[in-house]
Amino acid sequence: MIDRRGLLIILSSPSGAGKSTLARRLRAWDDRIVFSVSATTRAPRTGEVDGEDYHFLSDAAFKKQVATGGMLEHAHVFGNFYGSPKEPVRVAIGDGKDVLFDIDWQGAQQIRNSDLGLHTLSIFLLPPSITELHRRLLARGQDTEETIARRMQNSWDEISHWDGYDFVLVNDDLDTTEAHLKSIVTAARLRRSQQPGLNAHVRALQDEFEEGQI
Repeated sequence: MIDRRGLLIILSSPSGAGKSTLARRLRAWDDRIVFSVSATTRAPRTGEVDGEDYHFLSDAAFKKQVATGGMLEHAHVFGNFYGSPKEPVRVAIGDGKDVLFDIDWQGAQQIRNSDLGLHTLSIFLLPPSITELHRRLLARGQDTEETIARRMQNSWDEISHWDGYDFVLVNDDLDTTEAHLKSIVTAARLRRSQQPGLNAHVRALQDEFEEGQI
């Protein structure tokens, strides 16, 4: 059987477009899909476990990783650094696991431009309408009006980068979008770049042909 190299699956969307729900469904569908554990310089919150929720690093340690190429992507947000360590991802995809990233368009761009970019699958989720996006944020009941207004303001900046992704799905029906998402992942797993055993298999076919075993 030909072995498979894992994918770096990037899932991006504005808040309220269904990204978190679809990411959970994708992981429930196939246990070979794992979340990327981000690194951060912020202090752990109550109940958070180092290495599971985040890799908690000092500012100096984080900056050293960036300087030595140890981060696939990174950003400075609200006074703290956040990023995706490269080595755990490299190990995971080498073991045939797909690594799922919940990041914005800037992080997606950094990963696509990295030395693991060949194995990236990027998918952007669009809402059916701005009105529906606003309704979904309100329905959560988690945010203040001020926070919702800020999220809506940021949503268009995120949406404006939709054309930088491999695939774009309009999430007007969760079950349909989930089915499309699974189809995309299944197809991407069959890319030549994801099947490192193909060269050896073709060589074996050539040897068999040249030896006249037919």
